[in-house]
Amino acid sequence: MPLPGNFWAAGIGSLPYREPGPALGLIFKHMPLVPHWPQLPRRGHQEHFVYQSLSPLVRLGLIKDQPGEMPVFTDASPEWAAKLTAFYSLYLEAEAGSEEALAAFAIPREAGTGFYALVEYLEKDGPGRARFLKGQVAGPLTAGLYLCSSSGRSAFYDPQLRDLIVKTTAMQACWQARELGRFGLPVLVFVDDPALAAYGTSTHVALQRDDLVEALAGVVEGIRAGGGLPGAHSCSGVEWPLFFEAGYQILSFDAYNYFTSLQVFAPDVAAFLDRDGVLAWGIVPTYEQAWQETAASLAARLKGEIEELARRGVDRERLYRQALVTPACGTGVLDADLAEHIYKLTSGVAELMA
Repeated sequence: MPLPGNFWAAGIGSLPYREPGPALGLIFKHMPLVPHWPQLPRRGHQEHFVYQSLSPLVRLGLIKDQPGEMPVFTDASPEWAAKLTAFYSLYLEAEAGSEEALAAFAIPREAGTGFYALVEYLEKDGPGRARFLKGQVAGPLTAGLYLCSSSGRSAFYDPQLRDLIVKTTAMQACWQARELGRFGLPVLVFVDDPALAAYGTSTHVALQRDDLVEALAGVVEGIRAGGGLPGAHSCSGVEWPLFFEAGYQILSFDAYNYFTSLQVFAPDVAAFLDRDGVLAWGIVPTYEQAWQETAASLAARLKGEIEELARRGVDRERLYRQALVTPACGTGVLDADLAEHIYKLTSGVAELMA
C-alpha cells in the first residue's frame, strides 16, 4: 500500500461548526490530498467519542451514558454476564468477517454527522484530488481513563473493561477503514490518544508499559483488518516509542510545543522512518498564537526541527520525504475564524515545504 508524504496537508479531526457543509468546504479547500471526516463537538453530547467510538457498549448496556452524567460501566449489574456474552458473540462474528456484525460497530448517524456527510459527498462528487482518505477514533487509554467502573475506578486498570474498550475501538476503526475504502483510495485511521501523557507521571504510577503497548496494538490490528493504515496522534509530550512498538505507521505530534519530547528519541525515530514510517508534523499551533504566525515562519521552524533530528542521526532525506503537515491538535473548541486561519496556515506550510 502506498504511503502519504512529501508534506501533504492533513487534519486531526474536530472543527467548530454545527453543520458539516462548512467543515467539508474548509477541508477540501486546504487539505484536498488527505481529506478527513469532521468531528463536530458543538452539535452536542452525542458527538462525544463515547458515542462515536464506543457506541456498541452503550447500545448493549455495558456503558451507561446520559447527558449531564459521567459515563460508567454497568459491571455491577445482575445482567452484566449476559451483556458480556452478547458483546463477545457480536465481536467474534465481526472478526470472522460478518458484514452485518461489523456494521453494529458503525458510528451511529446521529453521533457522526461529519462522517456520513463525507461519505455522501464522495458518493455524489467523487474524491477529486484526494490521494488518501482519513478517519479517526479515540485511543484506548484516553477512553479507559475517562470511563470508570461502577466502583469509580478508571476502566483502563480493569483488564476486562480495558479489553472491551480495545476490541470495540478496533472494530470501529476497522469499519471506518472499510467504509471509506469503498472509494478506491487508501485509508488512514488515526488513533487519538492524548492521555498517553499520563504514563510515567506520579498520578498514574500503576500504568504498565506492556498493557499500553498491547492496547494500542489491538487497535492497529483492527485498522489493518479493515485494509487501512494505522496512524497515532497525541497533542502532548509522550513516550513516543510506545506507538512505534505497537505498530503504528504514521505518528502525528504537536511539533510546535512538544518537539523536544520527540528529539530525545531520535534513534527510535530513525528506526521508525527506516521501516517506512511517516511523521505528521503538527507545526501549526491550535490556539491564539496562530494569529502571530505565518506560513513562512512555521515552515522555517519546521525546517529547523528537521535539521535538529538530522544532527542527531536521523536520515534527512527520509525526514523530508516521509512527512505530513497538520495542525497541532483538533480545532473543535476554537472560534471558527481561528480554525479557518489554522487550516489556511497548514496548507500554506505544505506548499512551502513541498
